[in-house]
Amino acid sequence: MPAMRHIILNGAKGIAVVEMPATHAYQLSALNLRLHKEIDKLTADNIPYLPYVIAECGELELHDPKIAIVDGLSYLNELEKDFNSVKEQSYPLISLLTEIRALQAQLEQWYEEELENG
Repeated sequence: MPAMRHIILNGAKGIAVVEMPATHAYQLSALNLRLHKEIDKLTADNIPYLPYVIAECGELELHDPKIAIVDGLSYLNELEKDFNSVKEQSYPLISLLTEIRALQAQLEQWYEEELENG
């Protein structure tokens, strides 16, 4: 099994955990910071909810059964869907979507390679 890392998010919806390949975990944390930096510039009415990354770790033992671990690709698919639905007129939203989709494509490739090798 390849090395995985856990990105712990916190926001209005509570704690969430995203499991990412160790080789891509930092990219999700960096993407989250970038999106938070830019999200205030959006002028649309339907700006997506975006939690904050509060921690990143290797091994994780959850004691709260209400917290689910979501795989990174599922998280990015949902994030892409949320940002793609924004009807933005003023801010070049395509640049944020491009960053989301780039990491999404990398993860898709990673999962394909894991299936082939594993």
